[in-house]
Amino acid sequence: MLRNQRRHSRSGASGFTIVEMLAVTMVIAILVGLGLPKLKAVVQKAKIARAIGEISAIQWDLMAIESQNQPLPATLAGVGRAGMRDPWGRPYEYFPFPVSAHGAPNPPGTRRDRFLVPVNSTFDLYSVGPDGQTALPFTAAASHDDIVRANDGGFIGLASQF
Repeated sequence: MLRNQRRHSRSGASGFTIVEMLAVTMVIAILVGLGLPKLKAVVQKAKIARAIGEISAIQWDLMAIESQNQPLPATLAGVGRAGMRDPWGRPYEYFPFPVSAHGAPNPPGTRRDRFLVPVNSTFDLYSVGPDGQTALPFTAAASHDDIVRANDGGFIGLASQF
């Protein structure tokens, strides 16, 4: 027994074996593998929340102009938001509608709900979302992840939830 103790103390071998290190590495890798999808989901929800907040802020700027009976600007630069990008690095989409002679705008190219009815009456404002693709009706697969303004500002969120 004394010989074994001397041999360990002479060689200075006090530490972890390769097997122990591999076991710890595998446990860490499994934990990271389990947590990473949840982290990605939380980051995605945070980006959606940011886009909703920014669209809401832009909407208030545009509605302030409308409340003064002034025409809407042609671009977001008219409200000091030129070059503003959504959380995925793309510019926000904004389309002011020309007012028709009958008073009810319904120009072609407006965003539409599942019944193909325009969702806004004076302007469209949205982000094309994480995939960067969109289509006019909210029911189209390319539009499901868009963050949209609908019901003239009564709804701001994912098109798939409208």
